[in-house]
Amino acid sequence: MNLSQLKKIYNESHQTIQIGEALQQKGARVHLKGLAGSVDALIASSVTAVENGNYLYVLRDKEEAAYFFNNLENITKEDKGLSLLFYPASYKRPYQIEAIDNANVIQRTEVLDTVRKKRKNILLVTYPEAIIENVVTKKEFEKNTLELAVGVEYEIDFINELLIEHDFEKVDYVFEPGQFAVRGDIVDIYSFSNDLPYRLEFFGDDLESIRIFNPEDQLSIETLKKVAIVPNVNKKMLEESRTSFLSYIPADTKIWIKDFDYAKDKIVKGFDKANYTYNQLDSSVKRLSPLQLYLAPVDFEQQLTKHALVEFGERFYFDANLELDYSIKPQPPFNKNFDLLIEALNHNTANDYINIIVSDNPTQLERLSKIFADIGQEVSYFPIQIALHEGFIDKDLKIACYTDHQIFERYHRFKLKEGYKKSKQAFTLKEIYNLQKGDFVVHIDHGVGEFSGLEKIDTNGKMQEAIRLVYKGGDILYVSIHSLHRISKFTGKDGNQPTLNKLGSPAWAAAKKKAKSRIKEMAFDLIQLYAKRKASKGFAFAPDSYLQNELEASFIYEDTPDQLATTIAVKQDMESESPMDRLVCGDVGFGKTEIAIRAAFKAVADNKQVAILVPTTVLAYQHYKTFSERLKNFPCTVDYVNRFKSAGKNKETLKNVAEGKVDIIIGTHRLAGKDIKFKDLGLLIIDEEQKFGVSVKDKLKTLKTNVDTLTMTA
Repeated sequence: MNLSQLKKIYNESHQTIQIGEALQQKGARVHLKGLAGSVDALIASSVTAVENGNYLYVLRDKEEAAYFFNNLENITKEDKGLSLLFYPASYKRPYQIEAIDNANVIQRTEVLDTVRKKRKNILLVTYPEAIIENVVTKKEFEKNTLELAVGVEYEIDFINELLIEHDFEKVDYVFEPGQFAVRGDIVDIYSFSNDLPYRLEFFGDDLESIRIFNPEDQLSIETLKKVAIVPNVNKKMLEESRTSFLSYIPADTKIWIKDFDYAKDKIVKGFDKANYTYNQLDSSVKRLSPLQLYLAPVDFEQQLTKHALVEFGERFYFDANLELDYSIKPQPPFNKNFDLLIEALNHNTANDYINIIVSDNPTQLERLSKIFADIGQEVSYFPIQIALHEGFIDKDLKIACYTDHQIFERYHRFKLKEGYKKSKQAFTLKEIYNLQKGDFVVHIDHGVGEFSGLEKIDTNGKMQEAIRLVYKGGDILYVSIHSLHRISKFTGKDGNQPTLNKLGSPAWAAAKKKAKSRIKEMAFDLIQLYAKRKASKGFAFAPDSYLQNELEASFIYEDTPDQLATTIAVKQDMESESPMDRLVCGDVGFGKTEIAIRAAFKAVADNKQVAILVPTTVLAYQHYKTFSERLKNFPCTVDYVNRFKSAGKNKETLKNVAEGKVDIIIGTHRLAGKDIKFKDLGLLIIDEEQKFGVSVKDKLKTLKTNVDTLTMTA
């Protein structure tokens, strides 16, 4: 059984065929009762396969719509010719017209553009707050869209004037939607219909190339032959013709709506709230009445009834032409109890059910297989690599579909396109505009200087904007915008003001030389340490046990690709005879602690002790709480030492460590003391090693010689 075969079963079911036939009739009204879990998305995709056309799915709120969208996205990922899009509300908070979300505006514009250009096989997923916002009419949308193609002649001055007329902001370098920049024969435009900006290169009036580029590093990503530049249709809507989104979509669109009563109630309350918000505004900022901005509840219902309707959920509003009763139950809770899971799977098999376990993570499916094998129970099921939000048991078709995150009580997140996001490390154009005069920056060749603003300078007859840096003695250095990679914002100890370098002075070169020399010394020490570790034979840990697989599978979040790769690498190092010395580097919240927990438990499962060294007493206690909570259902003893515990309790803890009664001990530099004795230390985990003093690091060198070591840092 695979995804295609599962879809085929639902495509050929008599209920799906009945729905498809009913939707061919004008004024169709279909009720689907008894649905549970994510089967609604599976049935919806099957109906689109039987009855091609345009579909609009209206769920009760954004979260529910996002999960339905993800389910539909995963189920139809191999179906060709479909355009599946998510249609969000424009605002960060419903009915608060002052807080527009640019990422949402881009998605809405993309939907309007797709509906305008394509007439069939469009699947749209939305929710009440989004669908009752009026939109600009198709006529105005087309009027405000600028179509450009390679090989056609355009005057740059004409494009410049047209963009300004369409409310684009002219800047030196684009970094957010609604901006454009002209530099000689290059025009950069950040359209509201694309996540990244376009770069147009001209030769005279001939448009030679169109490329999508990253505004952070200015590198090209994709080459295009033609492009449509779309302004902020929300902004244009305030001044131009407006229409309901329901009147915008094709007349043959079939609408699926979950609990219309619930949606109607939200629309009524939201409409009233929008009017109340409007009435609180000062008359000077009142630009548009919500009565114009939002579709009235009565109009919403009237326009809805112009389309073929499929109602599902718990409450039904319209009279039905066809009513189907499904016999489907939600996935039962297993509370991470594999005996219950195996019992359920075997019971299903005995009653001729097809067991399916779904997960988009192949490693998670492998873990499940190993757990069943280690328990020694034979179970019949089909693993399918796909993400569904909720499992279900279909009594009609005898299919039991379970999701891995529900089995292990893991949180399952929905994923929506968030638009362009810059990396935290990069020094970007937007940050330059946010710099204040007097801020300190570091140039890789000239050292610490003071930011003195942006200035236009003549470069070979062309005006270019450059960063103006002031150095010691009033020396000035101009840095081209294209050389951003050579400068960075100065970061030092809080309250300490750096000393400016002097241009042409050997001081900066000497400082860099000294730093390089120190790095070489450190590298020499490390090479000696690594040589000793390589020559020594460490402990080769056994492959993952049943308990290890259960621990990792029970993680409440999905592993990120980097987190999964790092976990595998750490375990491979531990299973090698050579002592491990691995550094795990990642920002706060990226899951380093979970990797440490898995490594620690792997050591404990092989009867080895684990020492976790942290720089502060507060962090020691935090790690103690995290490790204890994560390992509470496993045979593992966790303890800690710090100055908040009494001397007597610390002494007792260290005694237990020496006797082997403590598996994982957490503490500060106290653990590096000569009086600390371990019965059988197998793994040393060091958190933020750079924060420890020289004396502690020297002690660690002796401790690390033949013990597996995992160092973590942000």
